[in-house]
Amino acid sequence: MNVAGFDVRVDRKDIKNIHLYVKPPDGAVSISVPLSISDEQVERFVLTKTRWILAQQEKFAKQLRQTERQYISGESLYLWGKQYFLQVGYAGRYRIELSGNTAKLTVRHNSTTAQRESFVREWYRKLLKAEVERLLPKWEAMTGIECESWGIKYMTSKWGSCNITERRIWINLQLAKKPLECLEYIILHELVHLRVRNHNSDFTALMDKYMPFWREVRQRLNEQILDSWVDG
Repeated sequence: MNVAGFDVRVDRKDIKNIHLYVKPPDGAVSISVPLSISDEQVERFVLTKTRWILAQQEKFAKQLRQTERQYISGESLYLWGKQYFLQVGYAGRYRIELSGNTAKLTVRHNSTTAQRESFVREWYRKLLKAEVERLLPKWEAMTGIECESWGIKYMTSKWGSCNITERRIWINLQLAKKPLECLEYIILHELVHLRVRNHNSDFTALMDKYMPFWREVRQRLNEQILDSWVDG
């Protein structure tokens, strides 16, 4: 639905109240409404919130964003919230070695930007997978909530998502760049959604119980530098 120039995703659910979201990292607008709410009522509600929507989108737009990566010496690379500076060398195989604040990226001669990016993405995926394998059981044990399966994919509007029916959670590949506490927050957030579908008082109570400082972590995550990757 397009309202006052905003593309709004409308989700009709078995809920009592209307919930409006402007989601990082790109300010996508979505709204969850009771099944009985008409399109006209949705439109009127969104129109009353245009100033708030614009303020949230402006906040996301002002976040620092990496320029498009060419994977050459001097560029920045982020891992678990720490900034490294690329030092590119050439050999017969790809590898990354971290030393101090330097990330030594070895690539093949005549490799393309796309090939370098593909290698770096898989490097991130491997490291993120290891951390999820370590942290997910911790939070499942703490909450008593278990997922059937999980996966990693690049997402442009969510840090994580879940399929409640299949009890599957997804983790955004970009989280490998963010502080580990942000990954833990997203893991907990998606696990809690397997028990409580909506962001209601029950959801908040569980988040408060298991991670009392989750609001601070969420704010820190949403203030993190964004990258310029396109979905793929």
